[in-house]
Amino acid sequence: MESQVAIWSDKLSNVSQVGGIETAVLDNGLGRGVRIAWINTGSGLRFKVVIDRAMDIADAFYNQHSLAWLNHSGISAPQPFSHRGLDWLRTFGGGLVTTCGLSHVGGPDTDETGERGLHGMISNIPAEIESIIQPDPARGIFTMSITGVIKQTQIFGPSLELRRTISATLGKPSIQIHDEVINRGNIVAPHMLIYHCNFGWPLADEGALLLYRDQKQVRENNENKSEAVLDDRFIKCPATLEAHNGNGEAVDFIDIAANQEGNCFCGIENKKLGLAVTLQFPKKQLPWLTSWQHFAKGEYVTGIEPGTHPPIGQARARKEGSLILLEPGESRRYDLEINVLTDENSIQSFKNNL
Repeated sequence: MESQVAIWSDKLSNVSQVGGIETAVLDNGLGRGVRIAWINTGSGLRFKVVIDRAMDIADAFYNQHSLAWLNHSGISAPQPFSHRGLDWLRTFGGGLVTTCGLSHVGGPDTDETGERGLHGMISNIPAEIESIIQPDPARGIFTMSITGVIKQTQIFGPSLELRRTISATLGKPSIQIHDEVINRGNIVAPHMLIYHCNFGWPLADEGALLLYRDQKQVRENNENKSEAVLDDRFIKCPATLEAHNGNGEAVDFIDIAANQEGNCFCGIENKKLGLAVTLQFPKKQLPWLTSWQHFAKGEYVTGIEPGTHPPIGQARARKEGSLILLEPGESRRYDLEINVLTDENSIQSFKNNL
């Protein structure tokens, strides 16, 4: 892209011809009134940030191909008090990235510290936008970003703040998510986090490969183990499974290995489409990977989910001694990079290095 600056300086009137960030408000259906930001990388990759849902990412496309799975409801308005039992499922629209946490991930649980619903509250909290930075190729600036603050807080209780920046670069099919979780309160706050990345058709399809190594997999029980088969040591997505209709699913917990630099890699490849979507994140920040498989008719989705924990819930994490406890003023940083690969050699090299 940078080599084209001279050409653009003569012929480009508006950077939106190439890419950039466009904000809008949805005006129909369950998402009426919800603020969004479309980010176009100018590389074929474009995606929708849902500002009013913790700046999660809903739709995502590479050229004509959809990458993300969207639930029947699609985007719905946030429900800040949807935090009991399985209420979270009523507003879960799917999407490329849904944030789970910030103090609980997993099914509903209760202990002496309180009651918590599925996957916590953060994805139902709107963001306060601090900045939107557009690319300006005429000045040699190719990066773009949107930064916001999401506050999960209550008086007399824990007060956690998520500071999120989502950035991209003109000409590169890549998304960078940089998060910082801060304890703004005056008491110790429990903390858990999962990036619920959801892939759907046509990327997720029969024969697609889930790109992570299986040797460190931990299965909770035989009923929920993966029903997919292996292909070149990678899990191959099956046809729709009748056993997954309704609430049928398979869930695997993976203690994912890191490379020498401490980074973990995983993703999904569809050979028929000639593309793969990969995730990269530091093992020190996100030591666990959860693989969620729900290959139901009309609800065909696979989730690849880096996290501080598998979705075991706050009560169990506390009992096992793995629960993160943030002191007042203490913070944790998280980095997740999502890339689209279309070159056969690049995809094979990625697989060889897993």
